Amino acid sequence: MENSQKGFIPVMLTPFLSNGNIDYPALTQLTEIYLQAGSSGLFANCLSSEMFELSGKERIQAIKHVIKVVGGAVPVVATGTFGGEISKQADFVKEVSDAGVEAVIAITSLLAEENETDGVFNERVFDLLDQTDKIPLGFYECPVPYKRVLKPQQLADFVSTGRVIYHKDTCLDLGQIKEKLKLTEGKAFGLYDAYIVHAVESLKAGASGLSCIQGNYFPELIVWLCDHYNDETFKDEVQVVQQFLIDNMDVMHNVYPVVSKYFLQKRGLNISTFTRRNVGSFTPSVVKEVETLFDDYTLLRNNLNIKVFI
Repeated sequence: MENSQKGFIPVMLTPFLSNGNIDYPALTQLTEIYLQAGSSGLFANCLSSEMFELSGKERIQAIKHVIKVVGGAVPVVATGTFGGEISKQADFVKEVSDAGVEAVIAITSLLAEENETDGVFNERVFDLLDQTDKIPLGFYECPVPYKRVLKPQQLADFVSTGRVIYHKDTCLDLGQIKEKLKLTEGKAFGLYDAYIVHAVESLKAGASGLSCIQGNYFPELIVWLCDHYNDETFKDEVQVVQQFLIDNMDVMHNVYPVVSKYFLQKRGLNISTFTRRNVGSFTPSVVKEVETLFDDYTLLRNNLNIKVFI
């Protein structure tokens, strides 16, 4: 997961049955779709996976299931910190690592309270590193329970330990991303941007790839963008794709992940729209917006000659 490897890392969904249990056959098919689309890795047990609504046992079971389906084809990362004392978080990091992931992801907002200083946060990160042997770690600036964005120098200091190899960035600030990339250049480390608005510019600046929710609608399109973002022969098409993603941001974030699961239904995946989180009402007007998105994407995909598997 180094800077030379441009690629898409999906933030995986968790399919559920109508009774609320995890739908493992649908999780198998979804994992295969991500792989067939050309994803260079997978981020299991993340916010899109409804990780806070899963039990500890379910988290491990889902991670192990994904790793089994992947079969070593690409690396898998997964969240391993869910609050509490660092010793408790370290124990679960070890459990996630033992499941077979490439790196265990730490949620920045669960290592310090919102009113606590960067100094306190830094101490806890180094404590976590000390208590987790040589396990490779990563960070995710998850917006829940609050968003704690790492400063460029903070990230550089953690990466310099040789233990931090992955970062899912949600700062929404291209300037900060460029500074983070500059300070971590040459390290065995990858920064994956979640903000699709400046996806092309982030890739050009040196980001290892993208890790955005848009891939839970059309992963092959995000892979296409990672493949062609700097290709002069596709310059116009790249701009069209970037603008399409910008124009449809609100639709894809509204009542998410229900809308994403509905979109995947329309693609042919046998997945329910059930979620354990209260994300709002899936109203007829929202349904219409998603169906318009599906039609617009189908046209774009055909124009770009992108192959899809469902």
